[in-house]
Amino acid sequence: MLIGLCGGICSGKHAVAEYLIQEEGFQLLELKSRKETRILEESGGLCQLQPSDLSHKESSSSSTGFLFEDAEALLNFVTKRWQGLWVTTDIWDSAVMDRFLQRPFFLLVSIDAPVSLRWRRFVDRRRKMQLLPPPLEEFVLWSDKHLYDKNIGRVYLTDRAQVRLFNSSSSLQELHKALKAINLADEKRLRPHWDHYFMELASLAAQRSNCMKRRVGCVLVRERRVISTGYNGTPRHLTNCNEGGCPRCNSGEGGGRGLSTCLCLHAEENALLEAGRERIREGTILYCDTCPCLTCTVKIAQVGISEVVYSQGYNMDNDSAAILREANVRLRQFSPPRNGLIYLEESDNTA
Repeated sequence: MLIGLCGGICSGKHAVAEYLIQEEGFQLLELKSRKETRILEESGGLCQLQPSDLSHKESSSSSTGFLFEDAEALLNFVTKRWQGLWVTTDIWDSAVMDRFLQRPFFLLVSIDAPVSLRWRRFVDRRRKMQLLPPPLEEFVLWSDKHLYDKNIGRVYLTDRAQVRLFNSSSSLQELHKALKAINLADEKRLRPHWDHYFMELASLAAQRSNCMKRRVGCVLVRERRVISTGYNGTPRHLTNCNEGGCPRCNSGEGGGRGLSTCLCLHAEENALLEAGRERIREGTILYCDTCPCLTCTVKIAQVGISEVVYSQGYNMDNDSAAILREANVRLRQFSPPRNGLIYLEESDNTA
């Protein structure tokens, strides 16, 4: 596994890298061509640096990692040792990032923090180096250039990260506690397990929904093969719900009311109709991003589905669960590893 860390100045990239190295057994990988640039960006980009400043920063950084001439050499090294645990903060170029993202062992993680907190961290770092810290306004200008400049900006990296950490905590202890809780090194983030994969397909199907009340997607699976998919909306040849086709959904009534007058087929119904009874055999699993309602539950029990897996609850989960339990249909909720934006815990001390 190779974790690439990117983000703004003093966002906490190196603090996260140190945690992975010290607590999770990762090893640091660095590019020789990036070391001086990184020093200038994160320690002296705002002020004039003396050679002694650079050497001070160089000696204070981790010296236990591996150095590589270029990104290709680094990538080749990890490819031959992909079962190891590696981390780098030297992801900085879009072409390099594209090459890394092609590999199934690579996870791109971005780290951000409030600009006022990043400035305080920068000030503390400069003072430890016995250098004059910049005013906040100057730091903000440099930070904006670092992130958003058309030629050197890093925002194109952070926008493509699979995991985005918001590091508002200044305490290393709290940061480590939060990182341990989210288990950043969970291999399920690299290659989703079957439940995660099929639930993602159900969520993707939901994006096609035209129902004005709620987007829902469903996938029917047997022997890890997709039989059919479905999403909710009005039947074929009828006006789409989001174009006024279902008066009930467009009336704005609360959930659960007037269901008998609703013209929309549910995602589960569409998936069952698409599959047909002859294709639904023992062992078929229904994945749905929302727990089935009572109407769909009785149909699921009737056609012989063996298991229902859902991600989000609904307002009649207990009733649906009781019916499925009586029909000997297994029901379980699936919660995938947290990706996307994750807030780390806050504290008042300095990282």
